Amino acid sequence: MSAEIERKFLLHAFPAAELSNNEITLVSKQYIYQTYLAFSEDQEIRVRQLVDSSGLSHFTHTFKSGHGMVREEIEYNISEPIYKQLLERTGLIPLEKIRTTVEVQGLHFEIDEYKQVDLLVVEVEFPDVEAARLFRIPSWFGRELGAEEEFRNKSMWVKLQTTR
Repeated sequence: MSAEIERKFLLHAFPAAELSNNEITLVSKQYIYQTYLAFSEDQEIRVRQLVDSSGLSHFTHTFKSGHGMVREEIEYNISEPIYKQLLERTGLIPLEKIRTTVEVQGLHFEIDEYKQVDLLVVEVEFPDVEAARLFRIPSWFGRELGAEEEFRNKSMWVKLQTTR
């Protein structure tokens, strides 16, 4: 297992001005369809379909464990037939989001715009805990959401399943 070291923040608006004045650089944009196959208080197993801007899809299977800024993560690619087989007949609704990845001074910021919920967040992954602690939060970031359960993808996905 490898560690995922990440901080998550609310955004009030997409940083269009920062993009246009080259404070941030566009890296990629993709559509993500995320479905949880199993979860508990501190573990989750999910699958994703990721569609890039050219329309090409790839699929992943992920196991995560823990809470907070540092979590254990195992993620690997799976084939489309395996993805479809895992979801076949489940009736589960994927959490949909558009992820725009931008670069700022060597760090990647992942901006997620959720489609079924009115929410825009930015996540920043770090190489180590020290880098995460020393991170200078840009002025266009809102409050930090890392400890707020309602903003976890798993929580939003569970709510989506019960509101259909």
